[in-house]
Amino acid sequence: MKVPSPTSLEQPEIALSRLLTAAARMTVVTAESCTGGNVAARISSVPGSSGYFLGGVVAYHNAVKSRVLRVPSNVLERFGAVSAECARAMADGARSVFDSDFAVSTTGVAGPGGGTQRKPVGLVYVGVACKATTQTVKCQFEGNRHDIVAQATERALQELRKMVEAQFSESIPVR
Repeated sequence: MKVPSPTSLEQPEIALSRLLTAAARMTVVTAESCTGGNVAARISSVPGSSGYFLGGVVAYHNAVKSRVLRVPSNVLERFGAVSAECARAMADGARSVFDSDFAVSTTGVAGPGGGTQRKPVGLVYVGVACKATTQTVKCQFEGNRHDIVAQATERALQELRKMVEAQFSESIPVR
């Protein structure tokens, strides 16, 4: 299915709306920790998003990541909540729990406290998943808590947009 290309200034949630509205019955969900629901808020701020956005989970506590998103306890114990492995499991878990075509996840250290030498403030992992693949991106953002959350939200939406666009350009099977 061919859809119009995005403009360079198009916000990622607008691009997602254009793509997912054109693709009847394709859906997206969110699994957020450090962004606290901001990714879901941006997606759902677009008129018509109820046609493709099923919902999301803000999984701040590890017990919620484990029980609701089905993040394996060994992932949390071995790698921690702020890890590529956790972001991957959160995205896969959300996609599975909601039976959705696409999922995006965020986990990280928004600050101002909570950082360590190994996992400093501003470290964020973004996960994006469809049936064919799950990808993670490691990011290091600067600024205060508000800045880090805003940057992580934007990056998550950009990564999700890229995966959805790939569905159209490369015909990645989703479900």
